[in-house]
Amino acid sequence: MGKIGVAVCGNSGIDYLVHDKEIRKFRSLLKIGKEEYEDFVDISSDEFYSRLLKNPDLDISTAQTSTGKILEMYEEMKSAGYKEILVITISNQLSGTYQNAVLAAKMIDIPVHVYDSLSLTYVEGFMAMTAKKMADANKSLTEILAALDKIRDNNHVYITVDTLKYLVKNGRLSGVAGALGSLLKLRPLLHISKAGKVETLDKIRTTSKAREELKSRILTEVKDKNVIAFIVYTNNMGEMLDLKDELEAQGLKDILLIPLTPVVGCHAGPGTMGVGYIEKV
Repeated sequence: MGKIGVAVCGNSGIDYLVHDKEIRKFRSLLKIGKEEYEDFVDISSDEFYSRLLKNPDLDISTAQTSTGKILEMYEEMKSAGYKEILVITISNQLSGTYQNAVLAAKMIDIPVHVYDSLSLTYVEGFMAMTAKKMADANKSLTEILAALDKIRDNNHVYITVDTLKYLVKNGRLSGVAGALGSLLKLRPLLHISKAGKVETLDKIRTTSKAREELKSRILTEVKDKNVIAFIVYTNNMGEMLDLKDELEAQGLKDILLIPLTPVVGCHAGPGTMGVGYIEKV
């Protein structure tokens, strides 16, 4: 059996987790004005949200990792002795990263399997860490992919945003809908669908009520399930620590906290929070 190498895109937030350093990372670019920053390498989550709070009109955009950059990573992994490569990406519905990874795979002469997580943040990161442990245990690619399918089919991530501005700016919400929502103080309760899309579940008056609805849905959904739970935060870690305490007091255990990476946060804005789980099956 050939040695299997594991790689994952930085949208997983794996840079902020304790993980096996042999997992390769390829990161998207954050553009602030005319400057480009490699996510985590050149700018951290805390730095990004701090800058955004000081200047809400900051000119920000993102760009996925180029095909050439991904190919360089594949070539490095081949030189390191890997005989085949497993690459885990953010949902193809949220980024062109998956397509670029597939294109790069056609340019190298070892097998590369590109796996669409149909998610992002901790779900994607957990997939990479699971795959690496299994590869180290000499599990086959077929066995690893079966384990990833279980993770992909048994997770749910809910999201609330504190402002509609960034959803509008980045094309996730029309300008008219955004203006109306701001006027009425509507806040969408979003989730990552099974198809890997960010979809609106409900429109709720005020951020606090949206968060209460999120808590209610999560607690109802995980009842009697054995889960790994996590909270994703932006500039609101203090609030999320309080939320962690509240959820743990109501039955969820050992909830992980992970920052939303700048590239993903660019599309959601400060004040965004997410709560999710992966069911152990």
